[in-house]
This record gives sequence, structure tokens and C-alpha cells, in this order.
Amino acid sequence: MAYVVVARWTAKPGEEEAVASALAQLIEPSRAEPGNLLYEVNRDPERPGSFLLYEQYADAEAYAAHGASPHFQEHGIANFDRLAAREREFYESWEGEVEGEGGGR
Repeated sequence: MAYVVVARWTAKPGEEEAVASALAQLIEPSRAEPGNLLYEVNRDPERPGSFLLYEQYADAEAYAAHGASPHFQEHGIANFDRLAAREREFYESWEGEVEGEGGGR
């Protein structure tokens, strides 16, 4: 089971390219983190200031380590003032097992 984060970043008007650049700087080092399973950044083609990040980590601790990492401090947190909005949702991966119906893991 993976710890899943869906984040939405919305750049302030005029800050779209700075936010895009910051996110570009996060991709490779985030993917290289020991607990990272997937790190995808998506950009809305019709609203260039709107970004969707889909992230999977081995567990919540790996996500916390991502937030404390030097690259997130430098390219993530340091750019939060360029955002009009930052939303996050947290999930656990799920394979559709139903408790009590057998076949569970």
C-alpha cells in the first residue's frame, strides 16, 4: 500500500513561469528520494498557472522526509509566496479488497 498525495498549485497572475520553473527543479531530486515511488507534475494547457502533482511514497514518513528535503525547502517552500492557492489531499493506494469477503492481503 502506498501513501498518495494529490496536490494542486495555482500560481498568482504573473508568477506562472516562476512556479513552473520551481516545479521543474523538484522533479528529479524528488524521484530520487529513497521512499518516493512516483512523482508526476502536470500542467493545465488551458490555464498555465494551474498545476497538479501526483505523488506516491512508501509511507507517510517518506512523504514527511520529502517535505524536509533540501530541494523541497529550496524550490517548494521558498516559492509558496508565488501561489494563489495550494491544496493537498492524502490517500492510501487501494486494490479494491473488501474486508470479510476473502482474497484480502
